Amino acid sequence: EVQLVESGGGLVQPGGSLRLSCAASGFTFSSYVMNWVRQAPGKGLEWVSHIDIGGGSTRYGDSVKGRFTISRDNAKNTLYLQMSSLKPEDTAVYYCAKGLNWSPGGMDYWGKGTLVTVSS
Repeated sequence: EVQLVESGGGLVQPGGSLRLSCAASGFTFSSYVMNWVRQAPGKGLEWVSHIDIGGGSTRYGDSVKGRFTISRDNAKNTLYLQMSSLKPEDTAVYYCAKGLNWSPGGMDYWGKGTLVTVSS
């Protein structure tokens, strides 16, 4: 059974940093593209970032480019999102999502999410 468990969310002041983690199990983690997606209160889902199977290729949404860094540790089956220079508009539930295969595009399993609140 595929399981994705996010952690690391919390309350942070504007300009601060936070690192999210996603522990994966039930599939061969190193064989799949992984994603971070978020949902702000009252808004739809927004794709944040993805990373290829080896961790050497990453992409980001325009709203987070230059501030967030996605990474993965295939030995630990864990996905990360380092968030810096946080803004109030980054407030959202953050989900990690498994890709369909080794190629970007599409997601088939999601975690339950972790809430990030950026506020003074």
